[in-house]
Amino acid sequence: MTWRQQLVLTAQLSAPAILAQLSSIVMQYIDAAMVGSLGKEPAASIGLVASTTWLFDGVLSAAASGFAVQVAHLIGANAPERARAVVRQAIVVCLCFGLMMAAVGCAISGSLPHWLGGNTAINSDATRYFLIFSLCLPFLEMSFLGGAMLRCSGNMKVPGLLNVLMCVLDVVFNFFLIFPSRDVNVAGTSLHLPGAGLGVTGAALGTALAEAVTCLLMLYFMWFRSRELQLRGSTGSFRPTMECVRKAANIGLPIGVQHIMMCLAYIVTTIIVAPLGNVAIAANAFAITAESLCYMPGYGIGEAATTLVGQSLGAGRRDMMRRFAYITVGSGMALMTVMGLLLYLGAPWVMRMMTTDAEVISLGASVLRIEAWAEPLFAASIVCYGVMVGAGDTKIPSAMNLCSMWLIRLTLAFLLAASMGLRGVWLAMCIELCVRGTIFLIRLFSGRWSRHSATPNPQLST
Repeated sequence: MTWRQQLVLTAQLSAPAILAQLSSIVMQYIDAAMVGSLGKEPAASIGLVASTTWLFDGVLSAAASGFAVQVAHLIGANAPERARAVVRQAIVVCLCFGLMMAAVGCAISGSLPHWLGGNTAINSDATRYFLIFSLCLPFLEMSFLGGAMLRCSGNMKVPGLLNVLMCVLDVVFNFFLIFPSRDVNVAGTSLHLPGAGLGVTGAALGTALAEAVTCLLMLYFMWFRSRELQLRGSTGSFRPTMECVRKAANIGLPIGVQHIMMCLAYIVTTIIVAPLGNVAIAANAFAITAESLCYMPGYGIGEAATTLVGQSLGAGRRDMMRRFAYITVGSGMALMTVMGLLLYLGAPWVMRMMTTDAEVISLGASVLRIEAWAEPLFAASIVCYGVMVGAGDTKIPSAMNLCSMWLIRLTLAFLLAASMGLRGVWLAMCIELCVRGTIFLIRLFSGRWSRHSATPNPQLST
């Protein structure tokens, strides 16, 4: 393939992946805006447990990634039957893992808001939100698995469209579950709209129902419609083998540990922010949601990079693997630079989309403008990590993420919060992301990631 052909293929795979990532952020915007209209306390109750929900999301995603990267290698090696064998084993392992994580989440839901430093005004809502989130984790894990398998087989469109559908369903479910029954005037006609009036609980139920429907559809397309992976008419055992699970652990465990430690760092950040008051908690939660609109395109390109690099490695084309790495990283940095500029200019407007509280809008807009400066190098760290995951090189990149977060961001956040409040916490974040992106670029151009990349197991790729 020429550079031009690789660039076109990167764009074709990245576009639906970006759409999927953006749809998930739109869903967070919807939850934030709908709940934010109820006041600061309901918004703060969701913001309080947001970092913990990311922890669970990350661990579940890592479990799916350990199997999906194997599938990318096997598809690249033109071994679809072996890829289906991995899919069958992944279904059993990931379903059991999702159930286990659900049990853990339910067990800690009552105490979690207290551990995070929440106050009595928001703790009960936070507990209910996290409990419902935990009950939905098996569906979420299987949705992650189905989406990851489809993407690593080269099918970015179906996961992207299904995530858009999830966003639409979330709007519909939230509309009827969050707000009470009410009369609205449309073009001079009075309409009665039914509603459950469940507030924060309704937001959690709406999201859970949308995720459950998306999960079933994702598995349907993987099982019955995927040309490379469909299990209909295919025979084979669903019993996990040590070889497949061991390889999944080698790939996924560093990712999982990284997610745990990174999200623990986010939780520590929440603990640093919590004493600053409900305005700071709400502004921090809304600003995180708003900023994610900028970096989710980077994660979409990172997913495309994982697929392209993984399949190139499986095909034995390390030269193509390196070219795809440079193309995807450059594309991600260019796109997120533009997004960062738009974020800086539109920060107050974005905050007004989610809340009407003037204090929260002012504080949130100011921290977003601090963070906008970090977007280009944040993109470098995101896409470089996707490249290295596709190559099976996860240990050192995960360690790089952890050291940057724990040694730089948290230290600076702790020191700056006392004098600068929430703005100091976000300044620390900006500095850390710039450092992280720089060290990832150094590793990318050094070529060490490609020399440490995992070679597909001959027993699985022949």
